Amino acid sequence: VNRSALEHSAGAIIVGVGAAARKGILIKDASAIENACKIRHLFMDKTGTITEGKPAVSDLHWLTESDKKYYQSILGSIEAKSEHPLAAAVVEYLMIDGSEPVALDHFESLTGRGVKAESEEGLTYLVGNKKLLAEHSVTINPKANQLAESLSQQAKTVVFFASNQQVLAVIAIADTVKASSEKAIQSLQSQHIAVYMLTGDNLETAQAIANQVGLTEFQAEVLPSDKADFVKQLQREGRTVAMVGDGINDSQALAQADVSFAMGHGTDIAMDVAKMTITTSDLRAIPKALNLSRKTVWGIRQNLFWAFIYNLVGIPIAAGVLYPINGFLLDPMIAGGAMALSSVSVVKNSLRLRTTKI
Repeated sequence: VNRSALEHSAGAIIVGVGAAARKGILIKDASAIENACKIRHLFMDKTGTITEGKPAVSDLHWLTESDKKYYQSILGSIEAKSEHPLAAAVVEYLMIDGSEPVALDHFESLTGRGVKAESEEGLTYLVGNKKLLAEHSVTINPKANQLAESLSQQAKTVVFFASNQQVLAVIAIADTVKASSEKAIQSLQSQHIAVYMLTGDNLETAQAIANQVGLTEFQAEVLPSDKADFVKQLQREGRTVAMVGDGINDSQALAQADVSFAMGHGTDIAMDVAKMTITTSDLRAIPKALNLSRKTVWGIRQNLFWAFIYNLVGIPIAAGVLYPINGFLLDPMIAGGAMALSSVSVVKNSLRLRTTKI
């Protein structure tokens, strides 16, 4: 029996994985290259995926003049304890401004909302989004709210710094959209793939970024668990779903998705759970990966077709089906040669993937 159907279907996948690696796409799970051709829904994180992931403080508006220097030190000390990339941008900005660190008695990171800390004097301070302030009953005054809306409309992420009584400062952090993001999204949409953006940012910022890259489907103020829930919802409907992300907050959704892509500059945990890693962090590699998947699966189907055709024709002849008709018996040497020729043809068909343009 010809075993090339199984052997060289696997061979097509191996060649496809190698071709992907040459394009900067590292495939950890071989099944992903088969599933990728079925994708019709793809979720993307914003920060570090659609954007450069190099946030920098563009605006810092203080709403208090008293003890401003002290509050600046408190803000810098809180953000220095956070692992969020936006916090790192604030620390870098304050260091340039000559901020001195102060001691903190308590620090707590609140996923999807921000951080909470207490000073040595027992005062509570908050750094994060509107949800965080609402949870702690901090009222955003009209001036702070107006500033936040104006900055959000400029596609900037707004972070509030507040005590347990009032908003002390409004911080705007800008993260440039990758030059390749719009083209990559257009390419995916041209392949009839619905692309969604999921972000923890506020609605105004999400809308501005979506407009820049040509997205109509997006969700703002999303928690990490919400991202995984969006994926699960479509999977329950029988859809094959992909997720693209780069951070710890994306890891749950990356693990849940049928096919997942991690950005090469992202966190180790994102790359560990993702089935594919884009080493260049260029979103244009994703349409290429999907094209390669389609060509690989097509190659597998061709290999299976020719292998079964050989078995369908060769086995009855080798069994002597023609002997009663014309006395023909298949010489074992010829049968062996035909077997080898079949294997060679299937291997050559698989190797075509090495030179296929994706």
